[in-house]
Amino acid sequence: MRNFLQNQIEDEESSVDITPMLDVVFIMLIFFIVTATFIKEAGIDVDKPSAATAIVQEKASILIAIDANNNVWINRRQVDLRSVRSIVERVHAENPKGTLVIQADKESKNDTLVQVMDASRRAGVYDIALAAHDN
Repeated sequence: MRNFLQNQIEDEESSVDITPMLDVVFIMLIFFIVTATFIKEAGIDVDKPSAATAIVQEKASILIAIDANNNVWINRRQVDLRSVRSIVERVHAENPKGTLVIQADKESKNDTLVQVMDASRRAGVYDIALAAHDN
């Protein structure tokens, strides 16, 4: 009987409980998923003009693209120019510290760009950047 109890105690001491380690790994995984920033895209490729003073925008939460045919794209959807203000208001409410970046094609009209900027300012977003290639 004593030998049986001694073997049972030795078996318990030799096994390693990895449950706490798995808990820590899952908590770290959840932390990295929650804190990760996801790249947002406007939805189309735009031929941007080049600029010698172009800088990288860090906190771009709203991306608007204007293609060569003056179509406006937000979140991979083509939107009507009249709905830009309401969409920008909604997205800006989710992240008030983010900036708005407009990616206008070289062939797009200046009028469309000004209308998008005006709608964004009426939505309460004044931190607006224009996308360009650096030289």
